[in-house]
Amino acid sequence: MADLMNYLRKLAGSGSNLDGSENSLKRLTVSERLRCCIVAFKVMRNNLDALNVDLQDFFVQLYNLLFKYRPGRDPGDVLAEALKIMLCDDRQHDMQRAAAFIKRLATFSLCFGAAESLAALVTLKHLLQKNVKCRNLLENDAGGGSVSGPIAKYQPYASDPHLSGALASVLWELNLLARHYHPTISTMASSISTMTAAHNQALHYNASPQQAFVELSLEQEAFNPSFENRRSSIKRKRISGSTSVSACVESSLDTTSQTDENEVRKKLSEHFFLLRDMSENERLRGELDRTKLSLQLYEQYKKQKEEIKVAQEQ
Repeated sequence: MADLMNYLRKLAGSGSNLDGSENSLKRLTVSERLRCCIVAFKVMRNNLDALNVDLQDFFVQLYNLLFKYRPGRDPGDVLAEALKIMLCDDRQHDMQRAAAFIKRLATFSLCFGAAESLAALVTLKHLLQKNVKCRNLLENDAGGGSVSGPIAKYQPYASDPHLSGALASVLWELNLLARHYHPTISTMASSISTMTAAHNQALHYNASPQQAFVELSLEQEAFNPSFENRRSSIKRKRISGSTSVSACVESSLDTTSQTDENEVRKKLSEHFFLLRDMSENERLRGELDRTKLSLQLYEQYKKQKEEIKVAQEQ
């Protein structure tokens, strides 16, 4: 069992083959490395009485993989499962580690789709619920309120959550997320912002990160932001004037677009020919330099050959 955990740690950390040779080095994908972390936590919980394993390395890997995750390339359900098993289902976390994950999940929520953002915000809310002192990150003064950590300044690119100094930061990301185009995300961010360290509030959103990801993924297929409808209705109102005016506008737009298209095509053609001439000149210069070098070497060879002939005759 100890060997299994050790190999899972190596795979999640480096992503190389077990033999470690350079020729067979094969990087695992982000989802495969996340699955290694998930398996390690499941093994640990199923054998809780027989194992005494330090899982800090797996937390470090999850902390770094949040930066490497890319929607569309990496499946979001695997990430949501890792967040649930490693962060939500765990009974308690070290305050430094919890604050680091809270800050990184808030940053993560700004960068990706609504489904991934909601899964991250649900996890963030779970962490804030379990770690009351980390709610000082919701205060608007630098340093996270009354809680101070060993690192005085937040290090956003730290690879270890214990070295990030997240307690010295503020969750300003929630202010932006409260204006998110998706109403579920904005509501969740607003509810997190209202949490305080004084009261032990209950969670308003009881779903797990996996459930949140699946629900919003299904909802996204039929979701259409309201401002798109307003914009299209405004266009229809403007166009529904007189038919003569609309015809003139359409003809002028067609003429302008045709002129613009011809101008762009001309400039692109000139730019292409210029780039082709530059590359051709570089190739000719390279051939000229090689030819000059060959001639110089040949002259040196002839000179050395004559010197050897003169020396033999003497």
